[in-house]
Amino acid sequence: MPSPDSAPEPAPASRRSKITPERAQELYAAVLELLRESGYESLTMEGVASRTRCGKSTLYRQWGSKPELVVAALRGTRRMRLPNIDTGTLAGDLLAAARAIGEASGRDTPLMHALSHAALQSPELLCALREALIVPEIAAIDSMVRRGKERGELVADLPAAEFVAAQLLGVMRARPLLEGRYADAAYLTRFVEKAILPGLGLAAGTPQS
Repeated sequence: MPSPDSAPEPAPASRRSKITPERAQELYAAVLELLRESGYESLTMEGVASRTRCGKSTLYRQWGSKPELVVAALRGTRRMRLPNIDTGTLAGDLLAAARAIGEASGRDTPLMHALSHAALQSPELLCALREALIVPEIAAIDSMVRRGKERGELVADLPAAEFVAAQLLGVMRARPLLEGRYADAAYLTRFVEKAILPGLGLAAGTPQS
């Protein structure tokens, strides 16, 4: 029988039990805030520790490294920006989605820009970024398009239907680069009305019979 001195080293999960879920959310929020403010390269464990009044050694013991902490922050704060949008028409759904995405663009666009370069160097970080900010919205928009097809609002096999999510989410990312301004709710609403709906053969607020 092994002596007390030969007891195995505690597993990582047991060593990581000191931070409560509530405290973890505070830390994750601070990480994302610092990323928006200064970018990924400028983010340091020391900066997170200072912002959150948490010991740097605690952060390293819990997450091991900056990339691991950022991945945890992204996955730990995932939220649905397009919850339960179902207005009864595809045009109405897309306009409601445009408003919801636009209202959050000032918060989410800087985060995506801050992480884009680093994510291309790290498959795990890229995966976490997609899971947190991109995949849920693609799924929500694709669901809107699918419902529109089922209601008969779209012509069968309409090629443009495949690209609705890419258009709406892509322009949110592109406008700051092209015009130096976020794609806010007003801009995205106009984009849906003038660029997406015509390509689908729809008019704003007017479902097809």
